[in-house]
Amino acid sequence: MTAATAVGPGWTAERMPRLDGATIIVTGGNSGIGLEAARAFARHGAHVVLAVRDEQRGRDAAANLEGSTEVRRLDLADLASVRRFAAAWTGDIDILVNNAGVLMPPFGLTNDGFELQFGINHLGHFALTNLLLPHITGRVVTVASGEHRAGTIDFDDLNFTTRRYGWGSAAYGQSKLANLLFTLELQRRLDASGSPILATAAHPGMAATNLGSSSKKNPILNVVAKVAVRLFAQDAPSGAAPTLYAATEQMPGAGYAGPGGRREMTGPPVLVGRSDEAADAATAARLWAASEELTGIGYPL
Repeated sequence: MTAATAVGPGWTAERMPRLDGATIIVTGGNSGIGLEAARAFARHGAHVVLAVRDEQRGRDAAANLEGSTEVRRLDLADLASVRRFAAAWTGDIDILVNNAGVLMPPFGLTNDGFELQFGINHLGHFALTNLLLPHITGRVVTVASGEHRAGTIDFDDLNFTTRRYGWGSAAYGQSKLANLLFTLELQRRLDASGSPILATAAHPGMAATNLGSSSKKNPILNVVAKVAVRLFAQDAPSGAAPTLYAATEQMPGAGYAGPGGRREMTGPPVLVGRSDEAADAATAARLWAASEELTGIGYPL
């Protein structure tokens, strides 16, 4: 599936419905497209929880948002932190936005021994979603990337213990492919258990954010990225639009939203396609089983 399908041409955040009374969690909501999504949700009446690793940065960000917000600590690189966040939660969650992530950092491991990008971008959100699922009433939106097309799931080496890591691009592609496979299998499980919850995904295209700061030890990559952003990127609010669309507009189960412009880099959100591997149900089920084994956390419904 490669062709983009227009759904609401020219859609912007101003077309979002009112969200009064809704509670929305945004991981990594203190910067980049997470912050812009949180800003739009709060402006439309939702109570927005910024789930962030650095609480002070979260409070600084929340102070500049209009509407109802709170900050809670969540470190997706530490499953103990994920468990504490979920255990402390009471009440309904209308929308969970799995937004936080790292992009091509130097090789490293999470507290639990997972390669950073697979551990944070996929396994941390996998664990968080399953632990919070009994509280969720509306949607789970997971932020993926067009770079999923360059990814592959190596079940024999998910944590790059034998594969060459290099600048981390292969690991990033794997983690973003995992995001889409997670969404696919989550929706299958929700349907099978008769749940009304909807699982969707989105990608921002090329947006001018600080996500690339995690690759700061790769100076050549940083220079290339800065030039590309200057020439081709849209701003952070535009990059957040597909997330907002996937969270609030009519979407199919496991639907995927992204920019509708050339090569899906910029433009208003549309439904976009995905790689064949990202649509493979057998791979999605196998990844889910592997993720359950690695995290010790399973589907609760």
